[in-house]
Amino acid sequence: MSGRARGRSRGRSRGSGTPREEPSRRPGEEQQRVQQPSAAAPAPTPGGATSVAGSGRASYRGGVQAPRPGAGDAPRAPVEQMAQLRVGTGDAGQVGQRRSDFRYTDVTTRPAHITDKRGGSGTPLPLATNFFTFDCDEDWSLYQYHVDFNPMVDSRKMRAGLLFTHADLLGATRVFDGMILYLPHRLPQEVTEVFSQTRRDNENIRITIKLTNTFHSTSPQCLHLYNVIFKRILNLIEMQQIGRNYYNMDLAVDITQHKLRVIPGFITSILQYENKAMLCADISHKIMRIDTVLDMMYDLYNSSDRSNDSFYEKCTKKFVGSIVLTRYNNKTYRVDDINWEIHPTHTFSRREGEITFKEYYEKAYDKRITDDQQPMLVSRSKPKEVKMGRPETLLLVPELCILTGLSDDVRSDFSVMRDVASHTRIAPEGRVNTLSGFMNQINSTPKVVEELRGWRLRFSQNLLQLSGRVLPTEPITLTPNVQCTYKQEDADWSRDLRGKRLVTSVALQNWIICVTRRDKMSASDLENTLYKVGPPMGMTIGKPTICELNDDRNTTFLDTLKRNVNPSTQLVMCILPSNRKDRYDAIKKACCVDHPVASQCVVGRTLSKKQMLMSVATKIAIQLNCKLGGEVWRLDIPLKNLMVIGIDTYHDSASKGRSVGGVVCSINRNITRFYSRCTFQHTAQELNDGLKICVRDALKKYHEVNNMLPDKIVIFRDGVGDGQLPAVHEHEVPQVVGTIKECAGDDYNVKIAVVVVKKRINSRFFAKSGRSYANPIPGTVIDTEVTKPEWFDFFLISQSVRQGTVTPTHFNVIFDTTGLKPDHVQRLTYKMTHLYYNWPGTIRVPAPCQYAHKLAFLVGQSIHKEPSLDLADRLYYL
Repeated sequence: MSGRARGRSRGRSRGSGTPREEPSRRPGEEQQRVQQPSAAAPAPTPGGATSVAGSGRASYRGGVQAPRPGAGDAPRAPVEQMAQLRVGTGDAGQVGQRRSDFRYTDVTTRPAHITDKRGGSGTPLPLATNFFTFDCDEDWSLYQYHVDFNPMVDSRKMRAGLLFTHADLLGATRVFDGMILYLPHRLPQEVTEVFSQTRRDNENIRITIKLTNTFHSTSPQCLHLYNVIFKRILNLIEMQQIGRNYYNMDLAVDITQHKLRVIPGFITSILQYENKAMLCADISHKIMRIDTVLDMMYDLYNSSDRSNDSFYEKCTKKFVGSIVLTRYNNKTYRVDDINWEIHPTHTFSRREGEITFKEYYEKAYDKRITDDQQPMLVSRSKPKEVKMGRPETLLLVPELCILTGLSDDVRSDFSVMRDVASHTRIAPEGRVNTLSGFMNQINSTPKVVEELRGWRLRFSQNLLQLSGRVLPTEPITLTPNVQCTYKQEDADWSRDLRGKRLVTSVALQNWIICVTRRDKMSASDLENTLYKVGPPMGMTIGKPTICELNDDRNTTFLDTLKRNVNPSTQLVMCILPSNRKDRYDAIKKACCVDHPVASQCVVGRTLSKKQMLMSVATKIAIQLNCKLGGEVWRLDIPLKNLMVIGIDTYHDSASKGRSVGGVVCSINRNITRFYSRCTFQHTAQELNDGLKICVRDALKKYHEVNNMLPDKIVIFRDGVGDGQLPAVHEHEVPQVVGTIKECAGDDYNVKIAVVVVKKRINSRFFAKSGRSYANPIPGTVIDTEVTKPEWFDFFLISQSVRQGTVTPTHFNVIFDTTGLKPDHVQRLTYKMTHLYYNWPGTIRVPAPCQYAHKLAFLVGQSIHKEPSLDLADRLYYL
C-alpha cells in the first residue's frame, strides 16, 4: 500500500441496505441465527494492558493504545491492568468480566391479580425444548470468603498465585477474583491465616481467609457461578470464545466462492425459570471473511479509479463501523476510524523500551507483517470503559484482522445468502441431534466430569420435555358472507384471497406513474394487469397520468413530482430502473413530507418476468388499497371498544444518538384501520416526550370514527432488550398510563395492559413427529416451566417456517388493569398476528408492532423527518 499515506483520517458511518417495498421472504420466516459480535469495546484479558493477551507483559486484548495527536508521536502504553478472575482447577476461566452481560435477578412485573398465568384453551401438544436441567446435592451450598493480603499485593494475578499455593487447604475446585474466594465446601475455621512467599524477593505474605456468606443453590450469586463453571466446561472441550459465545474452530466451513467462513458454536446461559435453574443452549454461527482487511484494501485499491480520494472514501465506507476479529487472540473490535499516518514500522513504548508494531507482533505472537506501509485501524472505547481504566483508542493492524458478519451489500446478494443459509439454517431434527451430541460430549469428557464432580453438579443428557397448547384456527373474513379457508399448519391464505372482494376497497382514479423511457413497456404491462386484478377485489382503477422521464437522476424524479402532484392526486407510482437507496430516499421524502401523497416504488426488473406479473400485480393492488385507507381482511374480535397500540423503535441512520419511535394505534372496532405517528428521541431522552402527542391524536381519531373513546387499550411494546425492561417498567409504563388518562380527562376510566414483545431469544421448541422432530404448528403457546416466576409471560409460535427451525416470540405482560384472563391475552395476541396486510398469512409479532417497525424503519432510513399528518390514517409506509 506504498504511497497511499497522505495524512488522511476520516470517519463515516456505513451505508445502509437497499429498501424494498415487498419483503424478500415471508415475514417471520427465520433463518438460523448468524451471530454478530457486540459493537462494544473489548474488555481486558489476563496478562496486562498494552499489547496482546499472552505476551506476559502489559496486554490489552491485542490492540495497542493509540498515540496522542501529532505526526511522528509514538503510541504510549497504558498502565498495567490486573488479571481477570479465574475459576476451577488452577486458572479455569474468567469471572467478573462483562458482569453486566448477565441478569441473574429479573425485575418483578407480574400483576398482583395474576395468580395463575397458564391458559386452558386449545389442544395439548407435547414438545421438546433446548433447555437442560441440572442437579446438585440437597445439602449443596456455596461459601464466600473475603481474602486479605498483608503486606498488600497489587497484582491480582500474583494474589491468585500466592493463594493457590495452599491447594491442600482450599481444594482443587475454587473461584477467586483477587479479593473474594468461592468454595463448594466450608473450611474448618471461619477465619484462616496462611503464609506464602513471593518468588522475586521471598517476601513473607500473610493471607487471611474469612467466611462472609453462605449461598443456597438458587441464589443469584450461585447462578452467576454456574455460568462461570459452564464457560470453563466449554474451554475444556476446546471451544474458543469469540465475542460472548463459544465456537468450534475445527468444524469451520469455508465458502470459497464468496471468501466467507462459517464457524459453528453455541449460545449458553443458566438462569432461574419457573421451578428450577436450567441451562438454555442454542446453536450459533459466526460468519467471517477468509481474506484479511488488508486483502480487501488491496481489492478496493485495484478496483478504484486510481484517485486517492476514491480509495480513501471506499475504505472508510466499507470498514468504519464494522466489526473485525484479530487472528492472534480471537477478540472482536469495532472499527471507528482509519489512521493513515501510522504504520506497523512506528514505535511505541514498553517496559523494555521502544518497539515497533511489526517487531512486537512477531515477538509476541509469531505473526510476520509483510506490508510496512499499511494504515492502522482505530477502535475507540466507550466513556464508561475509559473510566474503568481502559485506553481511549486502540490501534489494529489490517493484515492481522478479519472482517466479521455480513455487510449490507452481501446480504442483498441472493446467491451469497443462499450458500450461507445452507450451512446456518438447521432443521429441527438436526438441531435436536446437535444439541444432544453437545450435552453427550460434556457428560463424557473426563476433564469436564472431574470439574463437575468437584462442584457436585450434574447436567441432564436429554432435552427438557414439556406440554404446549395449539390455539384454535382463526377464521379470516373478507366480506360478511365470504371467508378464507386455509390450513393452520401453513398459516397462508394467499391462494384463497385471489379473486375475492376485500373488506373495504378504495377507488383509484387520480394517480400518476413516473417511469423512464427504458421501463415504459414494463409500466404499461403493470397498468394493464392492475385493470384485471382490481375489479374482482372490488377496486376500481382508473387510467393514470404517465410521466415519462428523460433520465433516472434523482432531480428528474423530484422535479416531475413537484410539477404533477396536486391536492387531488391520490397516489404516485415510480418505476425505478434499480434499487439505489439515495433515489428511493429522495422519492419517499418528497411524497411523505414535501408533497404528501401515497407512493409506491417498484423496481423495473420485478416486472420483467411476465409469468409472475399477475401475482406481482395482485400484491401491488392490495398495497395500493392499504395506502389509500382500505381494509383487506378482518377477524372476529370479541372485545368491544378495544384499541391496540404497537410501539417500536429504530436508530436514525442520519443522526448519531437519535432514534425513531413508531406508534401505530387501531382506530376502529375491527382493528383493521390504523393511525400512525412517529416520535424522535435521543439516547438519554425517554420515549414519552413525543408519545403524549401521538396517543392524544390517536384517541381523538378513535373518537371521530366511533363517537366514543376505547374502554380497553392494549399496548404491544417492541424493541425492548433485557437491560431495558426495568426502565420501561418503572418509568415508561407509568408515563404512558398517565399520558392516556391525561389526554382523555380525569373521568375517563380506561383499562390498560402493556405487553413487552421480545424477538431476539434463544429458546426453541420442537414438536414430536413420529420418531423425528418438526416445527410446532402456528398457534402453539408455551406458558409453563420455561417461563419466569416473577413475570406474566408466555411464548407464542405464530408463523409457519418452510426452512430451518422456527423462532418463537416471547410476550411479557408488565402492566395490566384490564382483568383479562391469560387465555384472553394469548388469544388476542395470536389474532393480532393475522392482521399484517403486507403478507397473506401470520407473522411473528402483532400487526401493530410490525406496522410500527415499518414506519420507524422508513423514517429512520429514508425520511429523517416526521411525515405529514395528512397521511397518518393510512398505511402509506407498507
